[in-house]
Amino acid sequence: MKRRVIAAGCIALTLGLTATACGGDDGGDSGDNGGKVEGKGKTLTVWIMEGTNPDPRPFFKEVGAAFEKKTGAKIKVEYQQWATAQKKFTTAIEGGEDQVPDVAEVGTTWVPQFAETEALVDVTDDVKKSGLAGDLVEGLKDAGTLDGKQYGMPWYAGVRSIVYRKDIFEKHKLKPPTTWKELQATAKTLKDKEPGLIPFPVAGGAEMFATPFIWGAGGELATQDGDQWKSAINSPEAIKGIEFYTGLATKDKVSSAKVNTWTEKEVGDAWNKSQIAMAIGGNWTPKAITDANPKLKGKLGAVPIPGETGGMSKSFLGGSYLSTFNTDKKELGWELVKMMTTGEFAAKWAKQTNYFPGQNSELKKIEGQKDPLVEPFAKQMIEAGATVPKTKAYGEIQASQVVTGMVQSILTGKSSVKDAADKAAKDMDEIFAKDK
Repeated sequence: MKRRVIAAGCIALTLGLTATACGGDDGGDSGDNGGKVEGKGKTLTVWIMEGTNPDPRPFFKEVGAAFEKKTGAKIKVEYQQWATAQKKFTTAIEGGEDQVPDVAEVGTTWVPQFAETEALVDVTDDVKKSGLAGDLVEGLKDAGTLDGKQYGMPWYAGVRSIVYRKDIFEKHKLKPPTTWKELQATAKTLKDKEPGLIPFPVAGGAEMFATPFIWGAGGELATQDGDQWKSAINSPEAIKGIEFYTGLATKDKVSSAKVNTWTEKEVGDAWNKSQIAMAIGGNWTPKAITDANPKLKGKLGAVPIPGETGGMSKSFLGGSYLSTFNTDKKELGWELVKMMTTGEFAAKWAKQTNYFPGQNSELKKIEGQKDPLVEPFAKQMIEAGATVPKTKAYGEIQASQVVTGMVQSILTGKSSVKDAADKAAKDMDEIFAKDK
């Protein structure tokens, strides 16, 4: 299936891009359009998802004032719910140019679907002319690039590493794990020394807890041949990673049976109740834990997910893009995207949401602050971020819970690792086949 691409225009997935790269403290002119874009009398419709920022309205009030001062145009922000937004986008796209927003926050896994409909604008040339391409975090840039065409720039993103009880580790003279063998040994020690805590939850309902071990063993979820995707989750490498991850529960018993169906939210709930010693968590997790359980303030640590024999296992790098849709306000939309993804506004959004910007230079600044609860996640994001297959079919695979179903069948003893992986591969390929 060939993806048709909209020519020209601008748009953006967003994350933080430097102010100097765009020519000003407020985003400035990128240098690619030769001057100011005039927007007097125009209004951009902007769709933003609710929930990322506890109170986004003051932020967008400030953005709106700065944008109007710069271009003469106003912005009209409409807040959307994540649960219903994908359907709303689809309906709007089917309705044509008059129904879609001019600029919108788009989840990374939605980009392939919307790009295939020609609703999104290809911004590859705009990003290159702005001098921004080389500074984008590779994993995030990759998430919004299809057939060599970039459909936006990252706005904000998150990645998962390992969060642990620093006080418990110090009590038993344990060090954060740097290999899989060390992870296994540390979890087993915690099981013996702290019987009241879950050493390392193997959460059957959390897909992004399992994928680092598939990638860490050299496996892939799926591979692409031309326009067709094919599952790789039952390859020898992938099976090796799945065996290690699930074996922590089935063989080493460092995760209790009640965790077999837990989602990431339920792992978070257990953290809030001081029931966990070490677990995979997002860069947003430490703050969420201490906000809910102030007793743990100062008692948490973080470390990248270790590779099998050292280094880091890849971890899912996801987030949102700020994208311009194919309307008659593409150029004006690009100006808003630059403003929101550069300089002070990028920094403010990252600080308010506790997520990361998507440029290496800004991430290195965060990493350089040496915050022990931030630096490991920044390192993970810069050096070992990964994405799921870039096809709308993978959204259906996730909705069908193929990966989590595989993990749960292993944890509950219903299937061997190989049988479960073979079934998952078959289910994936059936869904991929529909996408021809």
